[in-house]
Amino acid sequence: MKEKIRNSYEHTIYACYIGYITQAIVNNLAPLLFLTFAAEFSLTLEMITLITTINFTIQLCVDLLSAKFIDRIGYRVSVIAAHICSAAGLAGLALLPDLFDNSYAGLLICVILYAIGGGIIEVLISPIVEACPTKKKEAAMSLLHSFYCWGHLAVVLLSTAFFVAAGIKNWRILACLWAVIPLVNCFYFALVPIFPIVAEEEKIPIKGLLGQKTFWLIFLLMICAGASEQGMSQWASAYAEAGLHVSKAVGDIAGPCAFALLMGIARAWYGKKSDRIPLKKMMLLCGVLCVACYLTAAFAPVPILGLAGCAVCGFSVGIFWPGTFSVAARQIPGGGTAMYALLALAGDVGCASGPTVVGLTASAFGGNLKAGLVLAMVFPVVIIIGISRLQERVSK
Repeated sequence: MKEKIRNSYEHTIYACYIGYITQAIVNNLAPLLFLTFAAEFSLTLEMITLITTINFTIQLCVDLLSAKFIDRIGYRVSVIAAHICSAAGLAGLALLPDLFDNSYAGLLICVILYAIGGGIIEVLISPIVEACPTKKKEAAMSLLHSFYCWGHLAVVLLSTAFFVAAGIKNWRILACLWAVIPLVNCFYFALVPIFPIVAEEEKIPIKGLLGQKTFWLIFLLMICAGASEQGMSQWASAYAEAGLHVSKAVGDIAGPCAFALLMGIARAWYGKKSDRIPLKKMMLLCGVLCVACYLTAAFAPVPILGLAGCAVCGFSVGIFWPGTFSVAARQIPGGGTAMYALLALAGDVGCASGPTVVGLTASAFGGNLKAGLVLAMVFPVVIIIGISRLQERVSK
């Protein structure tokens, strides 16, 4: 069995699937416990907000630094270290806050640990799969990224079930249970084959990469991919409750949960249909659908249509992130680790800027989230224009 794992690229892909589930755990477990943290450790709203800020700031820094240090350390060592950091941070949530006089300091140490792991995973998993000798690269990439969505859903639904069955007071046990997944995946990654990402003689140096107009166009596409996704996802629940006047339970299920489910379905579906639908055509069609979803969410005359717009938006944005990675791999085959790290950075910038644009615009219009969603349409519009220009550039 061990020899079969060592010689099969399919096991490499399976380990990468679990890697994206790990990243989903890292990003989505703590928010479920924010109110519990606040009550148990006497935290203010500002202190709770800082947990999310630190998580994504650390991941951004890791994205930036990875362009330099990953190739020197090696992919296997780096991806194993990432899972160790993720497992330590998650399990640490159950221990460190109680070991420190300042519980908040213990929490932040855990956040920093699992953010380092999540950042490295984000940089490494896509190129590891891209390097596998698969025939359908776009299909493999799209299916890979669907596992973040399934992980997100699993964290929300299984954690909620645990709280119902065992009580929120036992959240420390839950944190340790989720930590088992990255811990086990450490040993899996120690066995699976990892193929060369780019041959050393074909690798484009960072300076050469930054001098290419095509790279900067793809970099912009990646920012807009993250912004299109999170601009709706982060505000879906609040918009459903405040703007569409539905209950919080309905808002959560019809908002972020439905969004994540349809985003995962889109990625898995395209993974099966990629040989029939060209990637760039799919991205253009999804860009148009995304604009329509934002318009529907903002201007729907009845709540059910607004909720449908929020949910279907998840399907429309599903292909943007993995599709942009695939376009980059095809257009700049020598980009290597530096390219994937910089694109991960761009995606994270988009994930941060999308919700910010929606929130600040809504605030400027008296708390009207519809105004924020209307402005956020600029992100899928840029993707449509960018993909079109990329096609023109390639055809010349």
